[in-house]
Amino acid sequence: MDSQEATGADAPPSARRAELLELAYEYAVSRGQAGLSLRPLAKAIGSSPRVLLYLFGSKDGLIRALLARARADELALLSAAQGGPAGDGTGPSGLAGLAARTWSWLADDRHRGLLKLWVDGYARSLAEPDGPWAGFAAATVADWLAVLAEAQPADSRDTRAAEAERTLALAVLRGGLLDLLATADTARVTAAVQYQLGFLAAEVS
Repeated sequence: MDSQEATGADAPPSARRAELLELAYEYAVSRGQAGLSLRPLAKAIGSSPRVLLYLFGSKDGLIRALLARARADELALLSAAQGGPAGDGTGPSGLAGLAARTWSWLADDRHRGLLKLWVDGYARSLAEPDGPWAGFAAATVADWLAVLAEAQPADSRDTRAAEAERTLALAVLRGGLLDLLATADTARVTAAVQYQLGFLAAEVS
C-alpha cells in the first residue's frame, strides 16, 4: 500500500496526508513532544518514513503541520471556554471569568499530553528560531490575547490598560500551567491562579 500511496495511484495524497496527520498528532500528544523521530513515528501510525516525507515534503514540513494542528486545538479550547457557562453566579465574569474557565480546562488531567506538546513547541520555537518551530510561540501568544480581548468591553479593548489586563491574565494562565506540568500539584496551583484572577476581577469591575 505504501508504494501506491507514494505515487498517488491508490488514493489522493491529500486524503492520506490528512489521515496520517491525525495519527501523527495523536502520537505526538501521547508523548507530549513536537520533535519526533521519523522512523518510530511512521511505524506507530502504520506508514513509512518515505511516505511521510513524500506527503509532507520533509520532516520539518511534518513538524509544522503538527504544530498547526496543535494550534487549532488550542484555539478550539479557547473558543469553548469563551462561550462556556458563567458558573453559579458567584464567580468572576468578563476577562477574569474567561481566564477562570480556561484554567479549569488547563488543569484537567486529561489534557496533559496536548499541553506538554504545546509547551515543547513553544520552547523549541524560542531555542531554534530558524527551525520548523519558528514563530509558534509568538503566534500562540497572539491567539490567546485575541480571544481574551473578546471578553473585554468592545469600547475599551483597544486601550493600553485593556491590553495590559489581558496580558496579565495570559501570564497568570501560562505561569500556572508551567508550574502544574512540572509539579502536578493541581490544588496548590489552582488556588494561586484563582487568587490572582480574583484581583484581576476586582481591578476590571
